[in-house]
Amino acid sequence: MKAVTWSQPDDCVLCRRRMWRKMLRPCNLLLWQVALSLSYHVVTASPCGGGSDIFAALRENSPTGQFISELGITAEPGANRANSLRLCVSGEDAAWFYLDGRTLRLNASDPRVLDKEAQGPMLIAELTCYQDDVIQSKFRILVEILNENDNRPKFVEETIHRFTVNELTAVNSVLFTVKAVDADGDVISYIIDPSSSDPQFFRIDLPNSGKIVLNKPLDYETRTQVQVLIWAQEVNTEEKFNTSAVLTVNIEDGDDQYPHFLPCTRVSPGVPVCVSPTYSTNITQKHQDLVLKFSPGPIRAEDGDRGLNTPLIYSILSGGNQSRFEINNRTGEIQLTRAVPLRHQEKTFTLSVMVCQEDDHLKYSVVSVLIRVLNENTFPPVFNRTTFKGFIVQNLNPASIVTTYGNHVLQILASDRDFSDGLNPNIHYSILPPSGLYQVTNDGVLIARTDSLHAFDRHIIQVVARDEESGEEVSASVDIEVLQTGQLVPRGAFTEQQMFGNVDSRLAGGIIAIILLLVLSAVVFLMLRVVKRR
Repeated sequence: MKAVTWSQPDDCVLCRRRMWRKMLRPCNLLLWQVALSLSYHVVTASPCGGGSDIFAALRENSPTGQFISELGITAEPGANRANSLRLCVSGEDAAWFYLDGRTLRLNASDPRVLDKEAQGPMLIAELTCYQDDVIQSKFRILVEILNENDNRPKFVEETIHRFTVNELTAVNSVLFTVKAVDADGDVISYIIDPSSSDPQFFRIDLPNSGKIVLNKPLDYETRTQVQVLIWAQEVNTEEKFNTSAVLTVNIEDGDDQYPHFLPCTRVSPGVPVCVSPTYSTNITQKHQDLVLKFSPGPIRAEDGDRGLNTPLIYSILSGGNQSRFEINNRTGEIQLTRAVPLRHQEKTFTLSVMVCQEDDHLKYSVVSVLIRVLNENTFPPVFNRTTFKGFIVQNLNPASIVTTYGNHVLQILASDRDFSDGLNPNIHYSILPPSGLYQVTNDGVLIARTDSLHAFDRHIIQVVARDEESGEEVSASVDIEVLQTGQLVPRGAFTEQQMFGNVDSRLAGGIIAIILLLVLSAVVFLMLRVVKRR
């Protein structure tokens, strides 16, 4: 037997070229035709005889040198060099094999790992046996790649991108479908992580479907965006490999809110329902053709659907007093078109103003507008003195009223000549700067924190009277003495007028007569004594 050699796939190319040259020889033409007609024919007399097709299986990720199969040929490659025997592995996947004697092994490496997902389910090659550069036999090599669970699920990117959902979407609607793929072909189940940011808004009815269903109504006015964590997990494997993705859902505003007037006072925190304010202003009988300024103002409303901001229309429902008051239907400004006559009996006008959406008049709100008619302010408020005297007796009561001479209640009142009785009901009293020991009522009465005062203390405070309509102010000082417990409040200032001011005139006359009689008696006594001595 001649020596047997084998070649790698590159040698096969040279082998084929030589083969084609020999085929062209006339003497070998008939033999080649016979070889073509008898595919995979084995010449039993040849050293290449005894072989057969190779069918094997390998797990992916098998190491290099992994045994595949023993060759069935009779001769041992390299046993006798006298006979030229060569084995050649060819084909698309030939690089994955090498021959170790009559053993076929896996030709893998660190950078090139056998991977079913990349290579496919089969390795297909061909083993050719040459003798004297003549093909003696061909055998198929079919190696099945067995799968291993070496891949984790992966979400399809376009199924987990940012979503937008209208807040009016009905509960139980399918919002979107997520999808994950596993290169190993494993069955995937989807789970919403209950510890994520907003799991209460979504659910998955069929775990294998990936369909995300709306579980709770959305509200743009409360939340404009929600997030949820989705897990994709293998079901049919021991490893239970999984992967996760955060889904961000932007909430789109829907037309579900009514317009409201500003400022908006919420019914309760987190509830998008406003209590409408009451707008008010003051005018006088000389005002006319005037755009009114209101408090809190100006009169303005906004669409409750902030994301839509639908244009609004204003109108006066009632109280316009025959077009005396007109409103700009776009801006909400109210104009006084003509003056209120002096003989007019009404001192207050109450208007009902409505605002509605331009595209839906059934979405509206109504607010009250109060307009007070005031008399002309000619005189400022005044105090009848610049300094008031007050007393407070120390005691354990938390609060006591400050009194004045004679233990009368001290009342600090400002008068206003614009009123017939001098009392302006719009005057507000305050202490400046504010005191922690004293307060003043709207009736001008001072109240002291008695338990915080000390005997013999003296306090001087400033009381300010302000006309809330005209803004005019006047102030006066109050001198307050703290008396010790049990001490009487003085009856009056130490003057002759104060000493006898509270005594009956007849009693005073009798006292004076007695004093004069005593004085006269003393004079007569002295005169008699002098006469007696003489």
